[in-house]
Amino acid sequence: MFSFLFTSNIFSNGDAFVVEGIVLDAETSEPISNALILLVGTNDYTTTKSDGTFSLHVNRSGAIRIKITHLAYQEKLIDFNSTNEFNKRLVVYLIPKIVNLPSVIVTDNLSASLIDEINDYSTILKGKELQKQLSQTLAATLKNEAGLSVRSMGPAPSRPVYRGLGQDRILISEDGMKSVDLSATSPDHAVTIEPFTSERIEVLRGPKILTETSSTIGGVVKIVRNEIPYQIHNTYHLTVGGYAETVNKGYLGSIQSEIPFDPVALKFELSKRSSSDLMTPDGLLQNSSSNNLNTAIGLSYIGDFGYSGAAFRLYNLTYGIPGGFIGAHPKGVKIDIGKKQIHLDSKVNVSDANFIQLSYKNIYYRHKEYEFSGRIGSEFRIITNLAKIDYTHSQLFNIEEGIFGVSIEHRDFEIGGFVFTPPTTSFNFSAYLYEEFKLSRMNINFGFRYSYDNVQPKTEHYDSKIGFINKRIFNNISVSASLIYQLSDVLFIGSNLSRSTRVPTIEELYSQGPHLAAYSYEVGNPDLNSESGIGTEIFIYHKYEKLNFNLNVFYNNLNSFIIPRNTGEINYQTFLPIYKTYGVAALLYGLDGSFNCNFYDRLSLSSSFSYTKGIFRENSHPLPQIPPLKGITSIQFNSDNFQVGLSCDWALNQNDVDLFEQTTDGYLIFNSFIQFLFNIEKSVNSVTLNVDNIFNKSYRNHLSRVKSILPEAGFNVRVVYKFLL
Repeated sequence: MFSFLFTSNIFSNGDAFVVEGIVLDAETSEPISNALILLVGTNDYTTTKSDGTFSLHVNRSGAIRIKITHLAYQEKLIDFNSTNEFNKRLVVYLIPKIVNLPSVIVTDNLSASLIDEINDYSTILKGKELQKQLSQTLAATLKNEAGLSVRSMGPAPSRPVYRGLGQDRILISEDGMKSVDLSATSPDHAVTIEPFTSERIEVLRGPKILTETSSTIGGVVKIVRNEIPYQIHNTYHLTVGGYAETVNKGYLGSIQSEIPFDPVALKFELSKRSSSDLMTPDGLLQNSSSNNLNTAIGLSYIGDFGYSGAAFRLYNLTYGIPGGFIGAHPKGVKIDIGKKQIHLDSKVNVSDANFIQLSYKNIYYRHKEYEFSGRIGSEFRIITNLAKIDYTHSQLFNIEEGIFGVSIEHRDFEIGGFVFTPPTTSFNFSAYLYEEFKLSRMNINFGFRYSYDNVQPKTEHYDSKIGFINKRIFNNISVSASLIYQLSDVLFIGSNLSRSTRVPTIEELYSQGPHLAAYSYEVGNPDLNSESGIGTEIFIYHKYEKLNFNLNVFYNNLNSFIIPRNTGEINYQTFLPIYKTYGVAALLYGLDGSFNCNFYDRLSLSSSFSYTKGIFRENSHPLPQIPPLKGITSIQFNSDNFQVGLSCDWALNQNDVDLFEQTTDGYLIFNSFIQFLFNIEKSVNSVTLNVDNIFNKSYRNHLSRVKSILPEAGFNVRVVYKFLL
């Protein structure tokens, strides 16, 4: 949902008038630049400035009509029937064009190059689409996007998986810096991000991700909050929202505001979420409730030089891990997470489109796992310091845009309870660059990243079960290049080629003992080498007003692919299944894509799908935890302030499984939604009603650890509301 807040002031001089106003995005309260303001019937026009303001001279009397147009929005006509109306304060809504291109982003702080549009951004959720998809977790919000699946161990501890790749091959970042928690290391650990208060969610791939991570075959899930304001608005902005759903009696309430005190801007947010145990078609999933509190405050000084500011965020989450399956505690486990972070950020303008970005984060993360009796079984404490400096430059010779920078990360990892992974410190230094080129119809981009990692156990010793636990040093180079050829104004083809690397985690190197909430006895491998491999991709992309689609074919050949595997053995002291960490040669290949077709300007049909095949290179046997062929197909009707749609989530059987891994059946799930937009005076309001799993179908997610006891969520009614001022 977008709108223009049109504030008109008319200054008269005989028959001449000056119409002044401002154009704003009503969901994010961001000013919209380059909107065309045209006096109909004349050649008089103007465009909005970077701050959204405009001034249009009118040299006529009587009734006038003004037309507002923008590439991303449906046009809007505003009629002034007499001079008596000129001094009225108007609120005008403009609905965005429904163009569900999975790789297009329109924004004022990222480049709009062809590479960015087609290759780097595989999916963008913002505005109405983000509100429609909002769910309990980040992974559940993204689950319907092409290439993405959900790894879970109950509703709360879920994490995105991209083309069969999980763990820290998928980096999750907030406002350009890594989000720190333990969700990448184990399926029982939750992502410490509240998606409801985000402005935009992006999934990045391609060479540009080397400015954030060394794993080119995975991706970056980027949460955009702008918790440190980077511009001054002319008035305060307020967003109040919430949602409720029936399947877990869950609810959320949130409030966000940005207040200008020129040259200072203040921003704060507060949200509270709670849910009970999840209802499935086959019964109640015991011990699956969750509660969380998220709050943040940011302050920024903004001037001609750029901006400089700070933010503090507090996130607390408690949730349950269900019991009842092999190795699980009969009544499950409770987990309590607390995270505090300080974020400093500054942008210094060097010249037009050239600037330096300096960022720093300090994160304190605490994590406790409780048995049903209340006794602590596992405890983790991580103190992380992150810093990065980026220099972004504009056009230079044939280079359209570029970034180069350095980053450092220091992590102090303490473990307690009945976990026997040794306390460890780690240090990372990285240097990277990213450049974009344009040669006639060919667009090329290139990324490079060098990483130095030092992983140091606080006590070095020999363990008879896993070997010598000692310091490890890794030096890695990742490289990626993409090219896109423009066949016509609407059709593009392209390819990616990359060398990807990943350093083994502390848990993969040194774990040796039971992990309470994961219901597993974990055995690491201190002799692991870095994961590395070659990734290739070919894609075709078609962008047109009535039809757009993209198709991607990928092939990843990996050496020392690091995975935990169920050995089929049991540790009889704890009666837990033993999972050992291996570095294996592996192949992952497949295809994904999406299309959208508009009928009669109001009716649209869209679909997306994902297929990944993962095998051990040695014997062609299936890799563990590979999602099946899955997708979503939907049809929807769109009007200026109303949308209604029906969708179908589907998946085929997954019978290609590793030893001791459970197969899953295919499914067909129907969902529907209705979304209304309306205004009350100056406020913009949006209400979305979702009905999920309409027929209460019993189905299993292949990447769920609890699928052996109960299926996924049953019939659910979810209402989402947002108020913007």
